[in-house]
Amino acid sequence: MLGEKIFTLLLAAAAAPTALAYPAVDPITFLKRAANPGVVISKCTNPGMLALAYDDGPYQYTSQLVDILDKGGAKGTFFWTGTLYGCIYKEAKAVEKAYKGGHQVASHTWTHSRMGSMSASNIKTEMTKLEQALVNLVGVKPAYMRPPYLDTGGQFLSQMKSLNYKVITDDIDSGDWNNQSPQQSQQQFQRAGASGMGHIPLMHEVYPGTVNTLTPWLISWAKQNNLKLVTVAECLGDTEGMYQVGNWTKQQGPYSC
Repeated sequence: MLGEKIFTLLLAAAAAPTALAYPAVDPITFLKRAANPGVVISKCTNPGMLALAYDDGPYQYTSQLVDILDKGGAKGTFFWTGTLYGCIYKEAKAVEKAYKGGHQVASHTWTHSRMGSMSASNIKTEMTKLEQALVNLVGVKPAYMRPPYLDTGGQFLSQMKSLNYKVITDDIDSGDWNNQSPQQSQQQFQRAGASGMGHIPLMHEVYPGTVNTLTPWLISWAKQNNLKLVTVAECLGDTEGMYQVGNWTKQQGPYSC
């Protein structure tokens, strides 16, 4: 009985006039997506896949990384910040290049601060400022994010649920942030192996070794092990849920951080 009521309410919501310019979403799709936000996900739910995922950009190597991924037939996921390595708007061409190339663009918050110690309102600001920047640059709001320092404490997860964000961490840490060489990072993947459910690694596009050495090696390693190189959303069977549903308003430029 309760399930029927929920389904009826969802049907009504999907059919309601779009006063806020949100297109209607069928109830089954809504239910499938609604179960995911605010829950920490560290590993793919599909086997035979590797989701190359990069934090902390966009940066001077972003365009080059996109070229490497494209040449290798790989799709990547970019967890971007607004200001960590300079203003996101200064890398507008690289952001657009990645998005138009079919790579997943996602959130790593605006300032790359620890979310676990923030108030609910500050967490929301961190997310919405990055959202608006991506709307301004490529016209989408991400539905995926990775928290800085993988910090999911405090009010963070409840806020992510409220804002409809799927929270990604990792199951392989490349260690590039901790001065690990590309060769040492490779060993982490070899130890994890290619069997079982696919991996979501923690990597950072701001290190030239990760871009120029580790990524080409991973593309080769994946092909040798018959792994499909996909976005995080695809490795979770959620390609259609990569971005928030809606028609978003682009702000007037020029833009600044």
